[in-house]
Amino acid sequence: MNNQFSNAQRAEVLTQALPYIKQYNGKIVVIKYGGNAMINEQLKQQVMEDIALLWLIGVKVVLVHGGGPEISDTMKKLGKEAVFVDGLRVTDKETVDIVQMVLAGKVNKSLVTLLQMKGGHAVGLSGMDGGIIEAKVKDDRLGWVGEITKIRTKPITDLLEKNYIPVISTVASDHEGNTYNINGDTAAAYIAGALGAERLIMMTDIAGILEDKDNPDTLIPQLTISQAKALYDSGVISGGMIPKVDCCIEAIHKGVQNVIIMDGRVPHSILMEILTDEGAGTMVMGD
Repeated sequence: MNNQFSNAQRAEVLTQALPYIKQYNGKIVVIKYGGNAMINEQLKQQVMEDIALLWLIGVKVVLVHGGGPEISDTMKKLGKEAVFVDGLRVTDKETVDIVQMVLAGKVNKSLVTLLQMKGGHAVGLSGMDGGIIEAKVKDDRLGWVGEITKIRTKPITDLLEKNYIPVISTVASDHEGNTYNINGDTAAAYIAGALGAERLIMMTDIAGILEDKDNPDTLIPQLTISQAKALYDSGVISGGMIPKVDCCIEAIHKGVQNVIIMDGRVPHSILMEILTDEGAGTMVMGD
């Protein structure tokens, strides 16, 4: 037992969390999980602890995950080179089979097992199960990279009603039975929107949106959609942050209350965001 805190301090922490516990009890929170927080084993354990704890206090958590590094790793072992165009993985028939195997198989089931070890009840799904994510070809140059055409929420809401944590890997299918690789941020935004989630949390490898990308002290704690658009024009939001913020705006247009872009490398950042005054990362909200 860590004796750094007295029992009175622990009790104080819990009472301060009470308004937030009340606010989120019974509400849907979608968490997009990937990147560095997924590679580092200790961080992975902490993320799963946070999710299990939220579930235990009555938050309806939906976990949407990618697994890019795992896919690249497996491709390397199979002697296949990863190719990217505009930040998106070029996915030929062989690669999409690897994506399905790694995401819907290895990564998905390991996250489900971890959540259960932490005391949560989780069920793993892929976007193909129950037709959750339907897609079509996004761009012929990218091969089997999908553009989402439809989200079916029933398999997800059925699990939430039965008090499970749905853990969803971002592969999709179409009416012809083709398999598609879907960008994890995009899938999370569409799923959160379709569920009318209270909040979407996007775990990334940076602190949030920074006025100066090289200075973490310039974190912008909140911004509206119109402020975000002004930051595109001024070049503050650039590079890999553009598609992330696009996904935030997409989610809000689809009905999510607000979206957080946060640093998944910070231990227990999810709990800091949901259960404290301070929060973590940048909150994007409607005008």
